[in-house]
Amino acid sequence: MDDHFLIIGLGNPGPEYADTRHNIGFMCLDCLQKKIVSPSSFKYTNEYQAEIAEGKLAGVSVRLVKPQTFMNLSGKTARALLADFPLTEPAKVIIVHDDLDLPLGRIKLKSGGGSGGHNGIKSLIEELGWADFMRLRLGISGASRSPDTIDYVLSPFQDGEEKIVSEVIEKSVAGLILVLTSGVTAAMNQINRRVVEPS
Repeated sequence: MDDHFLIIGLGNPGPEYADTRHNIGFMCLDCLQKKIVSPSSFKYTNEYQAEIAEGKLAGVSVRLVKPQTFMNLSGKTARALLADFPLTEPAKVIIVHDDLDLPLGRIKLKSGGGSGGHNGIKSLIEELGWADFMRLRLGISGASRSPDTIDYVLSPFQDGEEKIVSEVIEKSVAGLILVLTSGVTAAMNQINRRVVEPS
């Protein structure tokens, strides 16, 4: 594949984690995969310890990646992929992940920064040795937030939150496509002011 975008959704493998808050990155990529022209389904590749789908989105080559290493080892997949398929610029690596510091319904696109306490982002920074990748942060903090962070991020969304999650994923997919077609600045201008309000 020619120079492309690498879009990595963060989450944990296994059916027991499928609908949890920590896996909203996976949910977003599942939706994005359906937009690929001549789509390939997600297929597990042992070499990268990831499920990967590839093709074109809005005429741009993309690899969609769901690491199967568990969240705190996500960087191993990214490092292996970039060793075999190097990119011309860090901004062509986009990480889609949950963010406990943002309320459910809030979406934010940013470049670089620290881990913010997110183990998946921490792993990426440690394994890659740089932090200039793009992050699409999807808020997961709802009214039911528990003081126990681990229990909360590994809990499923509540019935009343499902509509908001669906809208967040739809807007996130549209935002990612905008990054590919119009660039990061244009996408930020759209994404960072989009808030899905609870009904």
